[in-house]
Amino acid sequence: MLLFIGHASFSQARYGEISKAGQDDKLLSYGFFLAGHTNTFRLRYSDAFLDPSTGLGGDIESIVPVYSAGFSLGFLGILRLHDQLNLMFTPKIGFYEFVTDVNFMGDVGTAIEPSGRRETFVAEATMVELPLLFKYKAQRFNNSRMFFTAGGSYIFRTKDQEEADFEGLVSTGRDITLDLGVGFDMYFKFFKFSPEIRFSHGLFNLYKPETTDPRFRDLISDIRRKSITLYLHFQ
Repeated sequence: MLLFIGHASFSQARYGEISKAGQDDKLLSYGFFLAGHTNTFRLRYSDAFLDPSTGLGGDIESIVPVYSAGFSLGFLGILRLHDQLNLMFTPKIGFYEFVTDVNFMGDVGTAIEPSGRRETFVAEATMVELPLLFKYKAQRFNNSRMFFTAGGSYIFRTKDQEEADFEGLVSTGRDITLDLGVGFDMYFKFFKFSPEIRFSHGLFNLYKPETTDPRFRDLISDIRRKSITLYLHFQ
């Protein structure tokens, strides 16, 4: 008996008092989150660009999507299926920039004056995202437990397509993504804090060549979204 009491006292001293707030025991629970992300387009060149004999490439050397930062916020709705399995609905609003550099060829340059020139195309977008995810949690160890998330998200852009058509590199506004994440639940006296890193890959080809800049519209065959997001969940 004394050994058990001594072990319990040592565990509390080492790991702190075990939280009994009970978020994981509710059938339905709620929360909110803040998130920061870095995102880019995944771009695929067309056969015309890869075949110089077509002459469509002109003086364009490369078209390079660039990672750019943004943020989002939203709400958590969690359905408890099992102590280790939840279904999560996490609607959010995200603020994105999609940046693409178009590099043009030029005369041989120097380190001070490099050859060629670059034009940067920026597409700003506010996106409404409706993710539906399964969350599998490991056994709880004191006040923490690891988890994995997997699912998909339906996304649509708030900007009208007619407005987006004036951008240099034009994409459509609706997509479905495949989402995979990993994180930790950390239990405190009155709330649960859950940081998570999630990877999202768009499934649709978003490219709209009809209204893209004619200098390079025929050089691209496929554009899809890709993002890495750090979520800070509070429940």
